[in-house]
Amino acid sequence: MKKTRLLLATMLVSSMAFAQHSGYPITPVPFTATHISGGFWEPRLDACREVTVPLAFSKCETEGRYDNFVKAANPCDTFSVGGFPFDDTDVYKTIEGASYLLQTFPDKRMERYIDSVLTIVAGAQEADGYLYTPRTMNPKHPHSWAGSQRWEAVEAGSHELYNLGHMIEGAVAYWQATGKRNFLDIAMKYADCVCRTIGPGDGQIVCVPGHQIAEMALVRLYLATGEKKYLDEAKFFLDQRGRTSRKDEYSQAHKPVVEQDEAVGHAVRATYMYSGMADVAALTGDTAYVHAIDRIWDNIVGKKLYLTGGIGSRASNEGFGVNYELPNATAYCETCASIGNVYVNHRLFLFHGDAKYYDVLERSLYNGVLSGISLDGGGFFYPNPLESAGGYERKAWFGCACCPSNLCRFLPSVPGYIYATRGDSLYVNLFVEGRSDLKVGKRKVVLSQKTAYPFEGTVALTVERGGGDFAMKIRIPGWARGEVVPSDLYSFADGRQSSYVVKVNGKAVEADLDKGYFTIARKWKKGDVVELSLDMTPRLVVANDKVEADRGMLAVERGPLVYCAEWVDNSALDLFSVLMPRKPQLSVIDEKAPGGANMIAVGVQKVAYDADGRMQTQDATLKLIPYYAWANRGQGKMMVWLPYEAGAMHLGPALKVGTNEFLDN
Repeated sequence: MKKTRLLLATMLVSSMAFAQHSGYPITPVPFTATHISGGFWEPRLDACREVTVPLAFSKCETEGRYDNFVKAANPCDTFSVGGFPFDDTDVYKTIEGASYLLQTFPDKRMERYIDSVLTIVAGAQEADGYLYTPRTMNPKHPHSWAGSQRWEAVEAGSHELYNLGHMIEGAVAYWQATGKRNFLDIAMKYADCVCRTIGPGDGQIVCVPGHQIAEMALVRLYLATGEKKYLDEAKFFLDQRGRTSRKDEYSQAHKPVVEQDEAVGHAVRATYMYSGMADVAALTGDTAYVHAIDRIWDNIVGKKLYLTGGIGSRASNEGFGVNYELPNATAYCETCASIGNVYVNHRLFLFHGDAKYYDVLERSLYNGVLSGISLDGGGFFYPNPLESAGGYERKAWFGCACCPSNLCRFLPSVPGYIYATRGDSLYVNLFVEGRSDLKVGKRKVVLSQKTAYPFEGTVALTVERGGGDFAMKIRIPGWARGEVVPSDLYSFADGRQSSYVVKVNGKAVEADLDKGYFTIARKWKKGDVVELSLDMTPRLVVANDKVEADRGMLAVERGPLVYCAEWVDNSALDLFSVLMPRKPQLSVIDEKAPGGANMIAVGVQKVAYDADGRMQTQDATLKLIPYYAWANRGQGKMMVWLPYEAGAMHLGPALKVGTNEFLDN
């Protein structure tokens, strides 16, 4: 027991020190400082630990991910190199997620398993540090995307530097979790190989990653080791983008990064690049990076953000379309892109201290990210449309498995997004039930949250131990201030006034909001309780008229959750025959949606044609569930945006009144 406590204490100190040297003005409280107990998030984190990560490891075994390393350790001219050139990252990302779990749930069996995997990984590394199995397993006939020699296709499809990035992320996480250097040494050896080969010096290659992530990973390696060459390499990659032979929007290489002002191209690559820019800027003071990200953020939030917080409307490039191009049925909204959107908004908050970034982060987290994983943790979506005619089914794995393995590494880190500090100020950014060991300035504080958020709007924050003079800055979500998103892309359409109440020890207090934060500065003592009450009345949302796909339609939200209509709760209705009234009446009902939220009911009209082709209507009740919970009960129709104008409906061939049968014409 004493050894377990010592290990946890060591890991906590390591994680906190790592976070505090990132260069950002605001410091996130590491996820290791918070223990989630109950509420919305405990079952989701339990599912990740008990189902998602073990499933991903098992798929690495059965889908040949480990075999690739074994083959690379014993290269042969007859091996047929298949799959994707980034398959190695499924191993790295799953180890990263498992490492986060080890920091809060020590598990020697899991640790031994990872060590056995790392023995296989180490065997595939070449003498100079290069580790890229799609080439090494058959150097004469490498993967078709890899190029005939090292780095030849690095700006195209080889993913050599993408693999390095995820390797570093996993290696640093495992070192933090266990203190072992076995994975860290592998990653440093590959990173050193890259730093020797690629750069501005004589005899070096000048190129940039085809798929970004090496930038943010190299910064992390610098923070872990203190070796400045890794930070320099990250900045080199960013500064050279748009200046090499590749100059296309797909890989955000159409112009130098500091000149960019619009989100274009592949959405995951973009968000990883913006995150890397923020990390480098925080450590180097390059404000041109920050100004560029600010401009791009304005473009996304004002013109390219889905109501669910998803980004990337086009399947053709897995990325951004033109301004206001936000189709629903064909929305791509890759799960990885929503995770990337969280990364970017978190970093911008750490720079600017404005709650608007957390408003977008929270929207992406509860809707865009969580839609990508089933409630039991064992099924996944790659794209996340806002409308479906059926045919969408969660899968346990994909040939391109970036989303399942990315969820493995992201979900265990969620407690690290709850709090942040700056001097004598404590930011309360997310409302999550649990208990946290915090350091505000020089004061040690144990703070607990009791809440059923996002299902209910009451949050109780209790100082359980410690205290002293500091300011508690509580985020008042944009939706509770009458703002759907921090732009005019979406707005509330019901004319209601939003409200919230803050109490300290049972007495209501008032304060002017500063950048979306309600600040309570006082001398805190053990037992002090702050109560936040947010009005959770369901709201109607309308899109900017420039969003063609949403004209004549309404959406429903409750708190941070976007709702949708799903076939299984509305068996008597064809969802595509439903017409909302112009002034819908929404009510929260006792029926539970998958995952535990109360459903919302709304009176609608069921529309059909009679035998003479005349439109007929019939009153009906439509039930709605949180969007993240859809497709947990089989395939069928689903809609987020519901028409209130007949012209926005999906009525096709004539339907018999009272049936869903097509007429024979």
